Amino acid sequence: MAATLLRDAQVVVTMDDARRELAGADVLWRDGVIEAVGFDLPADGAEVIDARGCVVTPGLVNTHHHLFQTLTRGVPDGQDALLFGWLTTLYPIWARFTPDHVHVSALVGLAELALSGCTLSSDHLYLFPNGARLDDSIAAAQEIGVRLLATRGAMSIGESAGGLPPDSLVEAEAAILEDCIRVIDAFHDPAPGAMIQVGVAPCSPFSVSRGLMRDAALLARDKDVRLHTHLAENDEDVAYSLAQFGCRPGQYAQDLGWTGEDVWHAHCVKLDASEIDLFARTRTGVSHCPCSNCRLGSGIAPVRAMLGAGVPVGLGVDGSASNDAGNLVLEARQALLLQRVAQGADAMSARAVLEVATRGGAAVLGRADLGQIAPGMRADLAVWDVSGIEAAGAWDPVAALVLSGPTHVRDLIVEGRPVIRDGSFTRFDLAGALARHSALRDGLMGG
Repeated sequence: MAATLLRDAQVVVTMDDARRELAGADVLWRDGVIEAVGFDLPADGAEVIDARGCVVTPGLVNTHHHLFQTLTRGVPDGQDALLFGWLTTLYPIWARFTPDHVHVSALVGLAELALSGCTLSSDHLYLFPNGARLDDSIAAAQEIGVRLLATRGAMSIGESAGGLPPDSLVEAEAAILEDCIRVIDAFHDPAPGAMIQVGVAPCSPFSVSRGLMRDAALLARDKDVRLHTHLAENDEDVAYSLAQFGCRPGQYAQDLGWTGEDVWHAHCVKLDASEIDLFARTRTGVSHCPCSNCRLGSGIAPVRAMLGAGVPVGLGVDGSASNDAGNLVLEARQALLLQRVAQGADAMSARAVLEVATRGGAAVLGRADLGQIAPGMRADLAVWDVSGIEAAGAWDPVAALVLSGPTHVRDLIVEGRPVIRDGSFTRFDLAGALARHSALRDGLMGG
């Protein structure tokens, strides 16, 4: 494959081990791998991308999403509800989804993320009505050209058994584990540079049994894939754990094998000091979802304390029914603002939250090959044009990405290939996907 040279960026934010920021620098890559970062690199027949007036960052990493939810933004009866009430409003709508709903919603959700600089996203699909499969979301990522860690979620405890979801959306636990094996064997790529990986992700402590949580952990470790679930999202969540299990969420996770470097939990808004210490000692990851936590009134996660203790933390946009946006750089801004509201103006800097959105997210998802612009790393880059109105007047263009914008990339490179060029997708028909998406939404609204 011919080499590509990104030339003369205003700043390259490497996020390498020295956290270098290089003004006027070039980046050279070949076959999906970065070969050099420096100045006046020779082109030698390479395709050249002019990056003057642009800040270049590693591709952002989204560590928690429910892509199917892009079809249910702003549902009226759920707009002002807390978590449990919001879920019970939306479950009956989601029960009407088909494979087409899951596929098209994933297309739109991943495209929205890509425009915001995201090159790798996880997805937590935990309901499979009317023949829907995890394969439908994976196909969407392959169509757009972004990386996906697709987690096979599940719900097994319905209303009749004391759970939150309706019985129509739960599955038999043996069937859940069998399908986890199927999708891992079919799609999971453990190699560096992998475009598609698979994880195991029972939905939450209030929708699956302790037995399934334990068996899922055993299966994931047998298959050497990652584990994911929701944990300690709000006060209701903690109260449920205390009432049903006689312990806090962190103890519940530890007892069932859900701590360790191969595990990450979404939200963790209500972790206490002992649970933060547990996660730090075991290197258990956290996906921080600030906008969703605000939207559902869940609270402000103790991110500053987590990072200070050494907990791996990444950013997640969460599902578009509870965010309601899927813009990862705006998520970074919200994370910064909330930590400052809670802890003071010096609690989190723009560069610190940008690190969480890149290196941090890559670490949480177990991707040592991503999150940095450095020789040997995969060529995943976001190119931000800072010459426009959003960054006008900015003295510090790197901080401006978080504090003011731009909020959409000019170019997005994934595995060395252009996914977005000059603000438009190179091989994906966004307009067509949006038309299909609107028609599906209208059908859901019409009952």
